Amino acid sequence: MTDADDDFSKQKLDRPKTYRKYICGDEALKIPASQPFTLSRPMCRGRLNISNKYSMQQVCDDIYRIWDYILTEKCQIGSKLRPRFSAVLVVPDTLDNREVKELLSVVLRDLHFHSAVVIQECIAATFGNGFSSGCIVNMGAQVISGMCVEEGVAISSTRFLLPYGGDDITRCLLWVQQRKKTWPLADTDPLRDPLDFQTLEKLKETHCLLLEGEQHTTVDIKCRMAGEPTRVYTVVLSSVNVPPMGLFYPSLLPLEQFSPLPRPWYHIDYEDTTEDSFSEAGRRLETNEAGAANGSVNGNSINNDSDPYDFEDKEKKDMEEVSSGLAQAIVKSILSLGRVDIQKKLFASIQLVGGVGLTKGLVDAVEDRVLHAIPVNEAVDTVEVLSNRMAPMNIMWKGGAVSISRCLSYR
Repeated sequence: MTDADDDFSKQKLDRPKTYRKYICGDEALKIPASQPFTLSRPMCRGRLNISNKYSMQQVCDDIYRIWDYILTEKCQIGSKLRPRFSAVLVVPDTLDNREVKELLSVVLRDLHFHSAVVIQECIAATFGNGFSSGCIVNMGAQVISGMCVEEGVAISSTRFLLPYGGDDITRCLLWVQQRKKTWPLADTDPLRDPLDFQTLEKLKETHCLLLEGEQHTTVDIKCRMAGEPTRVYTVVLSSVNVPPMGLFYPSLLPLEQFSPLPRPWYHIDYEDTTEDSFSEAGRRLETNEAGAANGSVNGNSINNDSDPYDFEDKEKKDMEEVSSGLAQAIVKSILSLGRVDIQKKLFASIQLVGGVGLTKGLVDAVEDRVLHAIPVNEAVDTVEVLSNRMAPMNIMWKGGAVSISRCLSYR
């Protein structure tokens, strides 16, 4: 716990018990489990977190509340001002067309923006770094996605998803310290206590790195419980380079302890972008609903004899196996393009974006492991990760601004 969190805890103890209707962002993660709040996560592993207990409408309502809070409290753009503005919606590459349509409905119908432009994260990241082509690897908290972009056009056949990310590295850090018996707090549970997870997250961001050899560091950890004085522990963090290695060796990450990827409640071909495809998807969805006795996508009970979350083979094949590491996924993605000149170009223009991209030593590790993962019969001898022009987690937002400025210039 940092000093800022310690002060926050003291303030909370002195406040009267008055509860707001909902709380968003980091403040929500600091609420003790004993308080009468329900923690909702509308996104899970890069998808809308839709299930029998968390309906599509509830997910969209929660996303609306988060965006409305940010616009009103952080940007000072109230609901009365929004019809005067247009919005840029930067959507993750992990979403299907139907999910994008739902998010766009939130922007236009609920937030009341005048108009909106939709752009994929991979294209926005390319523009944000000032390039038109590259192999974009978005390394987020719960999922790693990648896609190749050629002259401003995303090539869907190169898309890959790895169902792990920065959060799994954070949990792996705790697992390593517990195995090494260097962690003093036996009751630490990042799955149940958001404060425990935040503490581990800060340690990961500050001390985890990708370097050869044994890496150790010493830190002071503050622990404060309600009604008790603050305790300070001096901890020797061992093998801090092991958790980030889970990017290349997913077996290091205890994935079996955590929730799997959410299953889609519909099926749409990634290539279908026309209005007819939405109509056809609606008919398929209605068919699923009709086959579910007393069931609906709004979260009501579902008959066990029918499953509205049917997979098709294409969606199964579209997901990389968990055993596949980052280097193998990048190589497979680029080599799926037939032309050798394009392959060489993309291997020399890999871009790492997202919060995990801040890991020390990651660039050198990716270059080395991708180069060694390329088959010897391929005519590629150069791998380069391009430098980001700003913080990797903000590249997409800059790219969204760049794309809309180009649209305005064209008009």
